[in-house]
Amino acid sequence: MLDELLGRAELKARIAELEDERDALEGRLSGESDRRKEAVRARQEAEAEVNRLEDRIEELEDRVERLSGDDDVLDYRGTEDLRGDRLREILHRLDSVSTGPEGALTAVVPDDRSLPAAVEGSFDERAPLVRRATPCLALTDDAGLVSVALSPPRLPDAFDDWADSFSLDEAWFAPTAETVVALVRADLFALGRYDDGELVYETGFESDVKSAHSKGGFSQSRFERIREGQIDDHLDECREALDEYVAGDAEGASDLVVLGERAVLGEFRERASQTATVDATGDPEAALRTASREFWTTRLYRL
Repeated sequence: MLDELLGRAELKARIAELEDERDALEGRLSGESDRRKEAVRARQEAEAEVNRLEDRIEELEDRVERLSGDDDVLDYRGTEDLRGDRLREILHRLDSVSTGPEGALTAVVPDDRSLPAAVEGSFDERAPLVRRATPCLALTDDAGLVSVALSPPRLPDAFDDWADSFSLDEAWFAPTAETVVALVRADLFALGRYDDGELVYETGFESDVKSAHSKGGFSQSRFERIREGQIDDHLDECREALDEYVAGDAEGASDLVVLGERAVLGEFRERASQTATVDATGDPEAALRTASREFWTTRLYRL
């Protein structure tokens, strides 16, 4: 009676109605969770495929342009992506080269703005190919028997040096015993370490993060705020997982490589010895293995 006099009865009925509506929406949201994850995964796989096809189209267009132009146009004798046993084989061959004093040139060329004088002089008319391969490691000898450029995952500081052999460090091309690798996306985290060159998966998880929203106005603004909050919470969990692993690692994870989406990598640069953008989809372990394989790949250019 008192509720009716004070106008509360209608308000309570409305509250109950809204609570029922809220419960119904929560149930619908829960039911859509798996489908949303599948949609996000499908979108990421589609984006990766689009990137691959765009790169292939660009490569084919360049080839068509070269074939339709001057027969004397400069081009590489060949290119190859090196990893695993093939990478070790090529590095062993280069390590085996022995010359007289100052017969082998090793030069790190970080960008195409300027080439070291030693590279310009040694590669002569093929020096522009070195410029196109940058950032790279350029190798040649005074007899011209070796003429290659390598783009390793880890490029050292710029230098050029003539010696009786090439200056190569395995840590530029492959993980060491101290290397820990993490993959961070807006909705996924995975972490592993290397044991005798093999990746050992340690831990990982996925977070329920809303996918893209196509509507405009207030609805989109609210959606974006919710999504950004979910991503922030996910990144906090990623940082906690990394800190917990580092704290329990006897080696202190002295060589931490963080891979992932460009939009989130900035959050981890202070923690990492190196970061890199990669495309990787699938569950945490599969995505980590794909990302690591992509990162530890060296491009070989035959000049």
